[in-house]
Amino acid sequence: MIESFLKFFVVFFLVVEPISLVPVFASLTEGANAAYRKRMAIKSVFVAGLIILGFALSGAAFLAAMGISIDSFRIFGGLLLFLVALEMVFARESGTRTSTDEQAESRRRADIAVFPLAFPFMSGPGALTTILLWFGPVSVMAQPALFGLLLAAAILVLLICLIVMLGAGPLMRMLGATGTNVANRLLGVVLGALAVQFIVDGIRASFSIS
Repeated sequence: MIESFLKFFVVFFLVVEPISLVPVFASLTEGANAAYRKRMAIKSVFVAGLIILGFALSGAAFLAAMGISIDSFRIFGGLLLFLVALEMVFARESGTRTSTDEQAESRRRADIAVFPLAFPFMSGPGALTTILLWFGPVSVMAQPALFGLLLAAAILVLLICLIVMLGAGPLMRMLGATGTNVANRLLGVVLGALAVQFIVDGIRASFSIS
């Protein structure tokens, strides 16, 4: 279970990319007072946590109701995570987080906690896909300890996001745009390899390849 905890933590951390929140949060809260920044950071993490919990509890049932096997979802999920990885490596917008219209809307909103911070940055398609991939085979009733550990890993990543957002100003001055881009690209390479492994595992299980 500890191995599953560590693996999921690494994958979820790479998908959520807490480091990428540094320039985003700093830009969206530019000129705002400390109380506003703190309120938006805490609220966004709380909302993202609720979304993730909902998918963790009902994601497997939803797939079953739609007649989708977890292995089929694993293949698609791997492809989606691979797109996220490419976005990180090449520093391009692939559409897995926000569209141009959504970015423009986020700049006009006074409350940025729900959109775009909670969704789609912290609990976007990539993060929710990862939740379904890992929580899908785990039953909260049959495997409560493993479910709890995986949920704790997700909460830990969200807490890191909270710390990063609260310290966005000093971190931005320390890392700078170049440092943030370099870190994201290195993490993107690791995520790309993990995404390929998801695809390989899904194909192997679907076709019973030993």
